[in-house]
Amino acid sequence: MRVFRTLPAVASSPVALTIGNFDGVHIGHQEMLARLTEAAYQLGLPPCVMTFEPHPREFFAPDQAPTRLTSLREKLELLERFGVERAYVRRFNFEFAKTAPEEFIERILHRGLDARWILVGDDFRFGARRGGDLAMLKQASARCGFEVHAMTSVMADGVRVSSTAVREALQAGDMRRAQRLLGRPYSISGRVVHGDGIGRKLGFPTANVLMKHNRPALAGIFAVEVHGLGARAFPGAASLGVRPTVTNIPQPCLEVHLLDFARDLYGAHLQIDFLHKLRDEEKYADVETLKRAIANDVANTREYFAALARNTRAQNG
Repeated sequence: MRVFRTLPAVASSPVALTIGNFDGVHIGHQEMLARLTEAAYQLGLPPCVMTFEPHPREFFAPDQAPTRLTSLREKLELLERFGVERAYVRRFNFEFAKTAPEEFIERILHRGLDARWILVGDDFRFGARRGGDLAMLKQASARCGFEVHAMTSVMADGVRVSSTAVREALQAGDMRRAQRLLGRPYSISGRVVHGDGIGRKLGFPTANVLMKHNRPALAGIFAVEVHGLGARAFPGAASLGVRPTVTNIPQPCLEVHLLDFARDLYGAHLQIDFLHKLRDEEKYADVETLKRAIANDVANTREYFAALARNTRAQNG
C-alpha cells in the first residue's frame, strides 16, 4: 500500500474512494472496505482511503477526545490487510478545518484525487462547521463525474458496531465482545525497549513494549498472545497500567511476560493480542505481595491457555 502525507493539487489517475477516521478498523469498517475494493475491482480503479491525523476531535478538544483504538501505524497496516492500495493521511489543522464544503468537493475530491466512485457513511459530514453532507455530495456528483454511495450501519448482537462500542467493551474488560466487534482480538503493537528490570528482579522478566497510545483504551492484567517472534504466536501474561506498587508512573506502560521463553527481545517489533482479562491493576502493601500476585497471574494465564487448548481439541473431535 502506498501512503501519502499530502493531497495532490491535480490527480495523476482516478480512484475509488472512501473517507473516515477508521479507528480500530472494526467489522463495520471492514464491510465498508469490502464494498470499496469490490467496486474498485469492477471499475478498474485503485481502492483508496482518505483519513485524518490527528482525529478531528483530538484537534478541537484534546482533553475530551476518546481514546484511540489504533495508532496511525496500526491503522495503516489494517487498511492494507483489507485491500486498500492507497491511503491519503490528511493532517487535520486549522487550515484544513476552515475548508468550505464546496471547496472540499471541488479541490480535494474532484481535482486533487479525481474520485470516480465514493463511499461514505449515511451520517457523513465534511467541511467547515461540518456543513457538508451526503445530499451535497450527491448534488455534485453529475458535475464532478463521480458516483456517491452510502453505507448504512452494521449491527452486531442488536447493537450498532462503532469505535465507541469497542471502547466500551475494552473498558469493561469484555474481551470476547471486543473481539466480535473487531473481527479479531484487540491488539497493541510496539517495539521492545529497555526497562528498569523490576520484572526480572521479581523472577518474571518482561518485554517492555513502547506504545504509541498515550491513553490506552484498556488497563489491567491480561492473558495475551504475542506475534512477531517467528511463524507462531507465543502465550504470555501482560500488564498494562501505571505500576502503582513499584513506581506509579504518570503514563501507562505495557509489559509482557512470555511463558517459557528466554530469548533476547530488545528491538523486536511485537503485536500483543489481548485475549482475556485476568484482573484490574492493584496497589499492594509490599513487593513480596506483588510477587505472589504476579505468580498467581502467570498460573492463571497457563490455565487459560490450557483450557483454550482443551476446548479446541474438543471442537475438532
